[in-house]
Amino acid sequence: MSILKREWVTPAAAGVMLVSAVTGTLMFFHLDTASNKEIHEWIGLGVVALVVLHIVTNFRSLKTHLKTTRGRALVAAFTVVLALSFVQWEGGEGEDGPPFVAPMKALALQPVPVLAQVAGVTPDEMQKRLEAATKKPVGEGATVSSLAGPDTRAQIHVLGEVMKPAAK
Repeated sequence: MSILKREWVTPAAAGVMLVSAVTGTLMFFHLDTASNKEIHEWIGLGVVALVVLHIVTNFRSLKTHLKTTRGRALVAAFTVVLALSFVQWEGGEGEDGPPFVAPMKALALQPVPVLAQVAGVTPDEMQKRLEAATKKPVGEGATVSSLAGPDTRAQIHVLGEVMKPAAK
């Protein structure tokens, strides 16, 4: 009795594709939460595993599809799409990400007094906020970048925490 049964492989493949599609769409429109990206990346490995299992359990059907012009054309089209995914397009988001990332990166490089001025709080208050957000001691000349590290998402998260308006 084979462990590879269509009764569970096909619905499992559909399930991981659903999660991947929803989280990927949220990421595309920059509506994702911190966990969406992480789940999307990990579920992607599940997609790979289940697609392989799906191919193995449906190999005869796949061979039949690949004998048709349509089947070969679809595989060729997706191979081209995959190849294009390695090309950096001019005008795309590229490494820098969406347009709001550049100002955030610039803000992350500013020292505590500048952040305090932008947030409309005292430097002491900004120092307390940074310490609370990063769980690190904040010394002279500290920046969000030096405290959060090089990860842009981490920097944006810290900036989101420390730039909140003071409670009234």
